[in-house]
Amino acid sequence: MKIADGWQDYKILATSDGMKLENWKGVILLRPDPQVIWKGRDLYACENLNAVYHRSEKGGGAWEIKKPFPAEWTVSYRDLTFKVKPTGFKHTGLFPEQAVNWDECRRLIGLAKRKIPDREIKILNLFAYTGAASVACAKAGATVTHVDAAKGMVERAGENARLSGADGGIRYIIDDCMKFVAREIRRGNCYDGIIMDPPSYGRGPSGEMWKIERNLFDFVTQCAGLLAPEPLFFLINSYTTGLQPAVLKNILTLALKGFKGVSDAYEIGIATEEGIPLPCGASGFFTGENYAG
Repeated sequence: MKIADGWQDYKILATSDGMKLENWKGVILLRPDPQVIWKGRDLYACENLNAVYHRSEKGGGAWEIKKPFPAEWTVSYRDLTFKVKPTGFKHTGLFPEQAVNWDECRRLIGLAKRKIPDREIKILNLFAYTGAASVACAKAGATVTHVDAAKGMVERAGENARLSGADGGIRYIIDDCMKFVAREIRRGNCYDGIIMDPPSYGRGPSGEMWKIERNLFDFVTQCAGLLAPEPLFFLINSYTTGLQPAVLKNILTLALKGFKGVSDAYEIGIATEEGIPLPCGASGFFTGENYAG
């Protein structure tokens, strides 16, 4: 497991009985987490608790405010700054555990820039949400194409880029990711690196059904048609509980068999103040031959 342990503005204080108690730069939130099947102390008894997210039996849920806190605020990771804004679907607009992947993408982009300083490094971020990975790559000197079907998330990505001083290196596209990839292939475009964070389930603008177990391999294979001949990396993130890291590694190995490089996969997690890591999904990472090792 690769563990995000470099945060200063974010901490998991405790975990128990399906919940995690988090400190987001002084704002204390209690949110559900399906990985927490163990029991510890009573997290609801935290004196400084600002809000608790309660799931609804009908789907979704709502925040119970315990103590007032801003509607939105910012947190920083290294030289990156992101907006935090709790939503009605329990999310805050940021997945802190992904910092381990931001760091690796930035390292590889920096390595490529050192080898050929004037080279343009082009990165494609699909299902890009609020753009943390886009911002990290742009801050490292890459030119990023950020694609997401949700207009509000793309706008939020722009805000995060401006907060980090990286907005000049990102092109924002509001579109269905699969349709965008098909058009890019027809245009003959290519990228040095591809990042994707596909949902477990979803529907396209015309009602197309996406299911990660059924569609992921074909989509990764299609995206391979956008990679440069000597690519930098290909990253897949997954929060689907039953999808093991080895599955992601196998997908990358088979879908990218025409490229020289190394495929790896691992759980990702985040450090907690209890001294245990909280598992937060899995990632598959292909590194091009010229940058591996």
